[in-house]
Amino acid sequence: MSDTVNEAVTVLNEKLAGSDIGGTAKFDIEGEGCIMMDDNGARAGDEPADVTMSADAETFRSILEGDTNPTSAFMSGALKIDGDMGMAMKLAAVLA
Repeated sequence: MSDTVNEAVTVLNEKLAGSDIGGTAKFDIEGEGCIMMDDNGARAGDEPADVTMSADAETFRSILEGDTNPTSAFMSGALKIDGDMGMAMKLAAVLA
């Protein structure tokens, strides 16, 4: 497991605290690994999910730090989304 994934799990758990995403989501960070998110929070893992969001490590870090809007990243092609777009939008609101 990469340091990027471990750090991201910590940050995501802070951002997701008290949020109800109502399903499962996966961040696939190119070359680093995957993070699973659900109503219990975030953890390292690579399982099937309702929505999978894929990005390179730089884009992912920029989204987590609040420097890049997830919607803008998607529109520019830096963030790819496969699956439930409604859940992806819900997560974008939590991460913003």
